[in-house]
Amino acid sequence: METRISELFAPGSGQNGSGSQEVGFNPLNGFGALSKKASGVKNNKRAKARTTRHSKPSHYPPYLPPEAEEGNIEYKLKLINPTQYRFEHLATQMKWRLQEGRGEAVYQIGVEDNGMLVGLSEEDMRTSLETLHRMAEKVGADITVLRECEVDYDSDDPRKIAEVLIRKVPDDQQFLDLRVAVLGNVDSGKSTLLGVLTQGELDNGRGRARLNLFRHLHEIQTGRTSSISFEILGFNSKGEVVNYSESRTAEQICESASKMITFIDLAGHHKYLKTTIFGLTTYCPDFAMLVVSANTGIVGTTREHLGLAMALKVPIFIVVTKVDLCTRATVERTVRQLERVLKQPGCHKVPLVVGGPDDAVAAAQQFAQTPNITPIFTLSSVSGESLEHLKVFFNILPPLSNSKEQEELMQQLTEFQVDEIYTVPEVGTVVGGTLYSGICREGEQLVVGPTDSGKFHKLTVESIQRNRSGCRVLRAGQAATLALGGFDRALLRKGMVMVSPEMDPTICWQFEAEIVLLFHAKTFHKGFQVTVHVGNVRQTATVVAVHGKEELRTGEKAVVRFKFIKHPEYLKVGAKLLFREGVTKGIGHVTKLQPASHYHPSPPSHSEDDEA
Repeated sequence: METRISELFAPGSGQNGSGSQEVGFNPLNGFGALSKKASGVKNNKRAKARTTRHSKPSHYPPYLPPEAEEGNIEYKLKLINPTQYRFEHLATQMKWRLQEGRGEAVYQIGVEDNGMLVGLSEEDMRTSLETLHRMAEKVGADITVLRECEVDYDSDDPRKIAEVLIRKVPDDQQFLDLRVAVLGNVDSGKSTLLGVLTQGELDNGRGRARLNLFRHLHEIQTGRTSSISFEILGFNSKGEVVNYSESRTAEQICESASKMITFIDLAGHHKYLKTTIFGLTTYCPDFAMLVVSANTGIVGTTREHLGLAMALKVPIFIVVTKVDLCTRATVERTVRQLERVLKQPGCHKVPLVVGGPDDAVAAAQQFAQTPNITPIFTLSSVSGESLEHLKVFFNILPPLSNSKEQEELMQQLTEFQVDEIYTVPEVGTVVGGTLYSGICREGEQLVVGPTDSGKFHKLTVESIQRNRSGCRVLRAGQAATLALGGFDRALLRKGMVMVSPEMDPTICWQFEAEIVLLFHAKTFHKGFQVTVHVGNVRQTATVVAVHGKEELRTGEKAVVRFKFIKHPEYLKVGAKLLFREGVTKGIGHVTKLQPASHYHPSPPSHSEDDEA
């Protein structure tokens, strides 16, 4: 699989489609179950006709997968006039499902535990939804009916099933936060799309919507993003959009939102590729959104960005923009081009074109459950065409990690990755980054490092902010900025970690990694220098040894020993690794560390009194 990803990085590769089968929604249930269709579909019109054609009901009723004990999805056949004891049990069950989904749960009404879609009469459905509403009120949550669907199940009377989203009202800033990295070629409309989503106003066709996202004057002048910026889009407990159209500040958005989507706007131009890679490896995005212009198709860095997301195993969905600039035939040609690339052996993805709100709901659920599903949206940031489908998708999109995994991370010792460093007047030194594990509180004592000499310094966390609003407690997986008061900024650099003093972190100059060479013009051998990205670490390293081989060529795999050339770093075994140098690119994972104590690097030119 990894070796085939190299096809995405080779110039001019992957232009021909494969004979993979296309996948569409099962017309029997419409609730996200997938069915394979015969391969060889010649165009989108025939594909659409085939997926939407309703066949006669079979002897077996449509079904969903059986209900899972864990997770945030609950099946209920009906909820009609429960006793007080039964009602309390149902409310406790809802609390459990909300906890599993980190504040979100999905109830399928009219469905048996084995997944059979039985359906309810209109009166029974109305009574069941009323009971569900009372249950949600009991646990401090709101409900939103996502969709209703008629079931053809050996009955003369119409019977319906309903899919309902339960979302907890936020308390103490502990809203659900998902990070989405925005990728795509230059001029594909990434920043404009984010401006429309977060500002709540359509673009004028000349880039007005993106102006608030740019950080530098040259970005405004050229219209090209060269740095990493962050934008937020909120949804309240009822599933309504919360953005800057109604809220003046980020603090107000955070106060009223139950769910936050943090967009990481990355650069599209090839000369800023190192910034894009840094954003992907450092900020730990949950998902990646690849933006493609309908009128140009797959050009420039589009294929390379797709390969990077796949190499780092970040689930990816695609948004085709600027559909207002071209004919329907041009849009369909771009979608077919994307489908061909996604079906290549190197990708092996199942494209899923979203044509309506029901498709968006099912796509969000399938996307989180099945890693090879890739939803494709077609929209316009100027006319607003199909923009609501993308908002529905973001509203329903569940987190990748469940509450049990979250709890396990929180039980570990504190580890915060330093990604950004600032000096704020009247506040002092401020660092931004992600809490990888543990819990961080105001006033907590941590150590930060490693320095050039491999040492760590003591410091105190004076205050914490998430999405520009105050926060007393930071939990594993959350991104935030920490104020460090009078701590000397000169002692900090990107790539450092702030950890609990009890951790005794392992730092190294040399490490071994099992790598796959994605693309290299010649041969990869001992003595070659590359820029290595491991999490928030970005540093030049020299290839010390290639085990078992003299040299590597494109697509080959080997265990390689690297040595950092500037200062030691804090790494972990199993961490994903990506390296580059010019057109040379490779991926892999760390297999072995050689602690810095085995080395005798030259001593620093100055001494620090507050070393730990």
